[in-house]
Amino acid sequence: MSEFWLISAPGDKENVQALERMNTVTSKSNLSYNTKFAIPDFKVGTLDSLVGLSDELGKLDTFRGWEVMEDFKGEAQEHLLANGRLGVAGPLTWIDLTSFVTHFEWDMAKYPAKQPLVSVVDTIAKQLAQIEMDLKSRTAAYNTLKTNLENLEKKFMGNLFTRTLSDIVSKEDFVLDSEYLITLLVIVPKPNYSQWQKTYESLSDMVVPRSTKLITEDKEGGLFTVTLFRKVIEDFKTKAKENKFTVREFYYDEKEIKREREEMARLLSDKKQQYQTSCVALKKGSSTFPDHKVKVTPLGNPDRPAAGQTDRERESEGEGEGPLLRWLKVNFSEAFIAWIHVKALRVFVESVLRYGLPVNFQAVLLQPLKKSSTKRLREVLNSVFRHLDEVAATSILDASVEIPGLQLNNQDYFPYVYFHIDLSLLD
Repeated sequence: MSEFWLISAPGDKENVQALERMNTVTSKSNLSYNTKFAIPDFKVGTLDSLVGLSDELGKLDTFRGWEVMEDFKGEAQEHLLANGRLGVAGPLTWIDLTSFVTHFEWDMAKYPAKQPLVSVVDTIAKQLAQIEMDLKSRTAAYNTLKTNLENLEKKFMGNLFTRTLSDIVSKEDFVLDSEYLITLLVIVPKPNYSQWQKTYESLSDMVVPRSTKLITEDKEGGLFTVTLFRKVIEDFKTKAKENKFTVREFYYDEKEIKREREEMARLLSDKKQQYQTSCVALKKGSSTFPDHKVKVTPLGNPDRPAAGQTDRERESEGEGEGPLLRWLKVNFSEAFIAWIHVKALRVFVESVLRYGLPVNFQAVLLQPLKKSSTKRLREVLNSVFRHLDEVAATSILDASVEIPGLQLNNQDYFPYVYFHIDLSLLD
């Protein structure tokens, strides 16, 4: 399952024993896989500042930068990795998303825990705001390109009555630069092919004999040429319509046809440079990486564009990746890591507000093993930590603050600090 429950309980002897009971019960009943979730000792500050941070972190927790990846589902996402350690002493390496969460370590280099808690939250907030702003700008440009391409592609689709003919006809199909003659295009229903061949020369005066030719056809009919004198165009159109033949309004303009073809080629090239090339490069290495990863590029990583680095050098390092997808891989991943740090901060802040000072709590990450067993898992947790009810209720009355997850007389009431991590958005 791509779901995690992040909880905390006071770190005194009674609750440590409760955590041990919880581990025993959930393990024996095969309800969840549990791991400790390490959170640094932050500078607490005042109660007022913690209440303010609780609200700010709640807003940051709604960040959903990965929703833009919907366009790239199944192609880019399955090759994204997380940069983390499998164990405290393990080397920094690329690991799958689930392992990153279960082996989470606070990034001291990026978010120094010795700074005031307000400063740490502010750093993350600014990082996410910048990523979100850049994301909106880049995806807006990409979506404009995609829309323009889709609109142009529509011109090359449909039946012979509506689609563009620039990719079908050629210069050789027409009599050009003639003062007297002109070539028309006529759509003839398939059942009427024989009738067309027998009658087109006599539909009007001054039709050039044996001048018709089938250029192309679709399910409904065929596109034929016919050459005649310019002076009888209107008469020919009228007679053709009477016989269920449709003259398609099209006059060969070599410059316009060239412009249309070049526009399509340019848009396809732009889209490929932005994204499609990346998919090709990624698919070539698909056997290397497991599914559903998030790649995080830490500060100082050589994959991050360096100052003074040329576009050609960056393109070379990206192994053919388009700039949009390359940017998404880096920044979406950094946003994900920041999001998990926000979860850790929320647990710290809410635990201090819930359990009081001095800071003493234990955070645990639970991964439910089956969707069908989540109700039973909730019952086990509420039973094990039922003794926290009175303490939690008193905390609310004393602090006069609303604590997420603690709603008395409500089915969402938890006697412990609880947060949900749902990775199914990436599935």
